[in-house]
Amino acid sequence: MTATAARPQRRPGDPAPPLQGPGAAPRSTRRRRTLLVTALVAATALAAAASLVLGSGTVPLRAVLAALADGPAASLSAGASESAVVVWQLRVPRTALGLLAGAALGVAGALMQGHTRNPLADPGLLGITHGAGLAVVVAAVTLGSDGALPASTTVAAALLGAAGGALVVVGVAAGGPAGRRLNDPLTLVLAGAAVTALLASLVQAVILADATGLQAYRFWAVGSLAGGTGDVVALAAPVALVGLVLGLAGARSLDLLALGDDLARGAGLKVGPARLLGVSAIVLLVGAATAACGPVAFVGLVVPHVARALVGPVHRWLLPVSGLVGVVLVLLADVVGRLVAAPAEVPVGVVLAVLGGPAFVALVRRRRLVSL
Repeated sequence: MTATAARPQRRPGDPAPPLQGPGAAPRSTRRRRTLLVTALVAATALAAAASLVLGSGTVPLRAVLAALADGPAASLSAGASESAVVVWQLRVPRTALGLLAGAALGVAGALMQGHTRNPLADPGLLGITHGAGLAVVVAAVTLGSDGALPASTTVAAALLGAAGGALVVVGVAAGGPAGRRLNDPLTLVLAGAAVTALLASLVQAVILADATGLQAYRFWAVGSLAGGTGDVVALAAPVALVGLVLGLAGARSLDLLALGDDLARGAGLKVGPARLLGVSAIVLLVGAATAACGPVAFVGLVVPHVARALVGPVHRWLLPVSGLVGVVLVLLADVVGRLVAAPAEVPVGVVLAVLGGPAFVALVRRRRLVSL
């Protein structure tokens, strides 16, 4: 007769076994995630190096390192080398903008899909992109000279427009000052779709009625890192940093919301304030990225799915990994755009649209999307 070990039975009065939280994982899983994050950090460094070295004119890595060691002041002196001028005045701001936009859009996409529980949700669904676009064309018509606006004015106008569009969406979704209907993600999505359509119509009305607005919108809407300057990065970076902090602060709330609003409330989560915090983070992240480089499609849609496949659905891992994957994707797409048509270049928005279209189709055809 074979003896089998009997499973110990809990007796009345015995303490309950400890519950594992949403982020609990075996040590091997944590080790694998840590190694993966380390690899992504290394990939980010390599992508940033490629962005500094490669372009219509390649700057040797040794010259890039020498220019970085000399500091930005060396590029402003009378005897500055061509490499120093290219690195500090063109490539460093452009690379910094790629880091900002990739991280902001990647994290915003993960936040948007988590809060709406919609695997095909895009951060622009909250009216942020078209609100920024409307503000840019209105500023070009009223303040611009022949459709030309200083970069700082464009970024400031786009930030205000992004915030205004998001406020309208939240106001429509809330249905009152108490914000009760923010508890329902479907209401937020429907309000965002309706307001986005309205803002898109207003943008079209302005650019069709005024050639100045059309010219300004045409250059801004393509989505490019070429306009990256120190002023643009300085304006957008603090906004994106606040958004990243708010988004990471709400990671545990997203894990609870993934179980359903009722279970999240049962665990003590205040669903309305948690969702409002997440929406605020999305507005700041997408507003900063869109204002700085225009609408860049597919990053917020595709990147969270890649990150989820790498580290799973736990948001304290998913959000940072989404940011890193977004940075690598945007920087490499920008480098590809500079190389394929040298000495001209293809804007990063166009490269990502070409790559993102097939990826979007693949996502739609995946059956496991509904299990988000």
